Amino acid sequence: MLVSDNRPPRNLKWYHAGPLLFGDWGTSRLYVLGLAFYYTAHASVLYLAAMSLIMAAIAWAYTVVCRCFPDGGGVYSAARRLSPTLAVLGATLLLCDYIVTAALSGIEAFHYLGVGESKVVIISVATIFLIGVVNWLGARNAGRMALVIAVVSIALSAVIALLCLPWLRSGISRVSLHGGGQTSPWQMWESLVRIVLALSGLEAVANMTGLMKAPVAKTAKRTIWPVLCEVVLLNLIFGIALSAMPGLKDQVEPDWVRYEIRERMAPENVPQEVKEYRDTAMRLIATETATRQFGDRTGHVFGIVTGVIFGLLLLSAVNTAVMAMVSVQYSLAQDGELPRVATRLNYSGVPWAPLVIACAAPAVLLMVVADVKSLGELYAIGVVGAISINLFSCAANRKLEIGRYERTGLWVLAGLMGAIGLTIVVAKPNATIFAGVIVSAVLVTRFFVRLRARRIAASPLPEPTLGWLAQLRDQPTVPGPGPRIMLAARGRDQAAYAVDLARRRKATLFAIYVRTLRLMDVVPGQVPKIEDDPEGQAALGTAAILAREANVPFVPIYVTSSDVVSEILDYTVTFGCDVLIMGKSQRTPFSRAVIGDVVARVAENLPEGVSLLTRAPGPFEHAEEVKPAAKAAESFSPDQES
Repeated sequence: MLVSDNRPPRNLKWYHAGPLLFGDWGTSRLYVLGLAFYYTAHASVLYLAAMSLIMAAIAWAYTVVCRCFPDGGGVYSAARRLSPTLAVLGATLLLCDYIVTAALSGIEAFHYLGVGESKVVIISVATIFLIGVVNWLGARNAGRMALVIAVVSIALSAVIALLCLPWLRSGISRVSLHGGGQTSPWQMWESLVRIVLALSGLEAVANMTGLMKAPVAKTAKRTIWPVLCEVVLLNLIFGIALSAMPGLKDQVEPDWVRYEIRERMAPENVPQEVKEYRDTAMRLIATETATRQFGDRTGHVFGIVTGVIFGLLLLSAVNTAVMAMVSVQYSLAQDGELPRVATRLNYSGVPWAPLVIACAAPAVLLMVVADVKSLGELYAIGVVGAISINLFSCAANRKLEIGRYERTGLWVLAGLMGAIGLTIVVAKPNATIFAGVIVSAVLVTRFFVRLRARRIAASPLPEPTLGWLAQLRDQPTVPGPGPRIMLAARGRDQAAYAVDLARRRKATLFAIYVRTLRLMDVVPGQVPKIEDDPEGQAALGTAAILAREANVPFVPIYVTSSDVVSEILDYTVTFGCDVLIMGKSQRTPFSRAVIGDVVARVAENLPEGVSLLTRAPGPFEHAEEVKPAAKAAESFSPDQES
């Protein structure tokens, strides 16, 4: 999700990334197939086909996203280019997705492993915390284990698909769109929306691009399309085979209509035979198809083996979701959107506070909602919301190199996902409440974090014991050969931003403080000096302390002049700086009209090759690139994150 100067090597090839993507994306079939038949009976194949078209379209969109964000193109990265608030909203919806993923995958894992209903919640919660303990200790082989399990699951799915082939004719003959009273356009649309969680996992590929082997666009396509073909083709085969199962082939009315609509039964109280196909459809298919081909004993054993392998795949998905939650929280905290405690690492190098939250959230959810169908309803809102914001952010960002037809396609798909999201909000009040609680909690926390940060930024650093001048005169720095940044020093906030930018670019930081002179202020022979200017000392001294703490080469400049603009421009050019950082003017429009706007005048006269960045007070606002530098554009972007 974040761009760093210390990136891991790009050694993730498409045949490595593909199984990892399948581990997120392909896992959804383990509950989507059963839910589709539960809601729509023998029309489920048609709904799966419609969802397959949507999946193909969204997969294409993510090839564009991956191309545009080769260093990580998840919803947070894409939306932050437009608005930090939109990025936080997208990241929070992704958190909702991961919370439900961990809860749903955990409980489904033990359904596939054959654990009884009375114990499944307790064991699932305990397992989530066990996964947390393993990650607390700094497990290093989780990714490799997930890759092995995903590859084995792909091979097992192919074997089951071959066993399903004799069932396809019978299953196809039973496909019917009309049945169970679900025939109105709204009812059909709702039925499609209910299985939209099949899209789960697509965000994962966008977050892999920072590790993908270059060229990223080509690697991403090779990753996405084979997995899409596997997911779509086998989902349809398994959906058709499910319709031909002995206990389901003669069913006319969907069980959802029969039990929840007509009999007003809670989803967790439906008969056990319904839960068997709804919650563990793939194990049922494996058992029945193997039994038909090889007999009862072999079918029973094959069903157990299938349950174990898919159960492990689901537990791997729990681990992936937990660590994804940790990553999202850590990134938000790094950007000052969540408390800094979320960036503190334990002795194993794991952010301990996010890990605790990542385990506690799905555990608490399971204690409240443990039914697969109910969890599925909560699932969709996070998936759809994150994808919608990602596609909208890419379509709306004119700085991204996206063709006309590609941008139109992104707008259309963003609109489609938005319509699905609105349907969930209206038709699934529990999902709306769940997402609303999580989003509200994050935004309220963010508000207080930003409020506190503004107060800290507004308060100056305490004056050192030896005084500000000692900080400026102590060990003067010789400018290095790398990039150079000029800061028009005014306040702690701008200094902190400039130091951080210089650290990330490995640049030398120059800070200039211009004491404005009027003729009436100048006594002959007594032009003001820095020794007599407490404000100038504090401004440059603050930058000096922050630069020393960050190990950034620093050169302070103090100037007295009646022309602030000329001095800033002169020293910026003299020292060969390619970036100039200034604070946005806080004067009223009337004051700017009378006195003049320094920033505007600097922008007008800035030479080629120098970027001008202006920032409003507050440590979380992006710098605005008022005048880009053509020569510096390749090596610097004001939107870069640490």
